Order: sequence, then structure tokens, then C-alpha cells
Amino acid sequence: MTADLKQPATPPDAAWQDDVRAGVRHVRDLASLPLSPAERAAAQAAAAGHKVRVPKAYLDLIDWEDPNDPIRAQAIPSPEELVATEGELDDPIGDHEFSPVPRLTHRHADRVLLFPTYQCAVYCRFCFRKESLTAIGRGYTREALEPALAYIAGHGEIREVILTGGDPLSLPDKALAEIRARTEAIPHVRLLRIHTRVPVALPSRITPGLVAALQGRLMVTVVTHFNHPREITDETEAACRTMRQAGFVLLNQSVLLKGVNDNVEVLEELCRELVYRLGVKPYYLHHGDLARGMAHRRTTIAKGQALVAELRQRLSGICNPTYVIDLPDGGGKVPLAASHIEGCEGGTWRIRGQDGKVREYREVVG
Repeated sequence: MTADLKQPATPPDAAWQDDVRAGVRHVRDLASLPLSPAERAAAQAAAAGHKVRVPKAYLDLIDWEDPNDPIRAQAIPSPEELVATEGELDDPIGDHEFSPVPRLTHRHADRVLLFPTYQCAVYCRFCFRKESLTAIGRGYTREALEPALAYIAGHGEIREVILTGGDPLSLPDKALAEIRARTEAIPHVRLLRIHTRVPVALPSRITPGLVAALQGRLMVTVVTHFNHPREITDETEAACRTMRQAGFVLLNQSVLLKGVNDNVEVLEELCRELVYRLGVKPYYLHHGDLARGMAHRRTTIAKGQALVAELRQRLSGICNPTYVIDLPDGGGKVPLAASHIEGCEGGTWRIRGQDGKVREYREVVG
């Protein structure tokens, strides 16, 4: 009697690739989604203008019965994206103006942005780099990064290298290991920071092989991008645990999005669960950048200030993000929270407490 032949199980380090293949990778894949003919036509028109990709794990979070589903709003193209509003910009935060060599932005003295790839695991509809990602569309090659790495090596003031893009964690382990090794070989670099949506939309990508590729001399900080508590699942919890146990520092930056997370109950749950369940510190809450076609997702600054003021009353300090705007033309991130200082005369300050009452505080110094 012959033994049964069994197909080998998918190796854990390759399971994420199946997740990508089973999702939306091209405009034509939108035809498989449970959309009405009118919705499908509108989505296809928007996707033709800006890239579309959604892994199956993230697609599975969508409630297709709800046209206002917050996951759907972030990942599925909509016709509003094709409506440009006066004042919106191709390069909202000045990446190109501060790019002395290809694939690098040097806006702040002690840190640089390094773009190893312009491809993503998921293309967020609100992305402030959507114009660049669609126009450039290039992946990783060693040769493409040589000028950027030479620039970093020649500037001793640089302490942090921030991998962004595109999504650096969409790259294979071998490429990540090469980038990490080349970066840590530069003596004055102290920290490798990674900005990524992968733990949210493709948590199966966070594997032992990926972790090993990033471990070395440098401190590693991973900045995730959770925008809604529905994105926090058993799978994302496991992914964050893997990174925490590897010794990585985990932070989160969210974008304030109209119709997605612009109410205090949603933000409160998101920030609590980031800390208490995932072990991720809420770092920034970004005011929506002036990306083209995103007016329908931006709130007013006053709305954002009111939300973070209420969050401050509801959450512990460790759970509160800093509300910031990334100013156009390279002005950097600036806090937007309303000031509690009402005035000062001499050494006496008038400061409004969280209860709304204004109290005097007199400085006592030697």
C-alpha cells in the first residue's frame, strides 16, 4: 500500500505572499468585489488614476453592507479622489524640495528619509505621496540606493535613518537585511526607524525572518499606522507582539480622517487598544495633508483640536497622541493642540486647567 502524498504546508515566511495574491492587486481585481455596477465603475475610474492594492486580510475586515465602512473608506477607490480642490498640492510636505540625491529627503539635521521602494502592501486612498507613488512606481535595487547611502555616510550629523516610501516592509527579507547592514555600517547612524502600514494591512508579513533581517547594531523603531480600532485584530496583535519581543520600539501615527475616525469615541478606543492590547504608543495624530482629491476626508483644524482636548480628559498621558500638521514646503510637523496658557505678567502665568478653570501659577526660581 502506498503512502498518501501530502502537499507541503506553506512556509510561515511565505504565507504573506499568498495573502497579497488573494487580494486586490490590479484595477481589474475590483470586478471581484461585492460592489454595485455604479460603485464598481466609479472605483475603477479612481483606481486608474492612483494605484490600488489591498491584501486579503485587510479586505476581509470590510463590512460590505455598510457603504461608510471605515476600512472600505481607506482602501477602496472612490470618485471623490478625482475631484481636485484649489490649494491641494502634488507634494504636500516638500519631499522633492529637500531631496539632495535620489531616494532621500533631508529636511531635519539629524535624520533623513530613505526610500528603498515606492511600492506598498496596501495603497491608502488618502496617502500624501499618492502622486509620487503612481508616477515613480519603482522597487528596490542596490544600485538605486548607492547615492543616498553615500550621502548619509558623508553627513556626520545624521543619527536616524527613516525607511519609508512606499512601504519598506513590503520588501523581501534579503533586501531588508542588505539595507540594514549598509546603514549600520555607517558609524554615526544610531537608529533605524521604519514607517509602515504592513502590521495593519498585512500582519502575516511580520515573520521571524523579517525580524532577524532588521536586528543588528542599530536601535530599531517601528512606526505603525492604525487609524481605526476595527484594524486591531488577533493577527495584528500577534504581529506587534513579535516585534516587541524582538526589542523594537513601537509607535503609531494616525491620520485624522472625516468619516473614518473623526469622533472621540473611535479615537478613544483606538488609542486605548493600541497601548493596552498591542503595546504601541500613540505618537502622532496627523491633520490631513493637502494631497489632491482628499478634501472629502479632511476635517477642520478646530474639529481636530476639540477632539484631542476631549481625549486629554478621557485618556492617560501615555495613551494620548500629539495632534500635528506637517506644514507644506518642508515646514515640518507642528503641534496643533490648543494652548492652555492664557497669559503671563511678570512671573505669574494664567493657565487653564483640564476642568476649564483658569488658575494663576507664580514661578519660584533661584
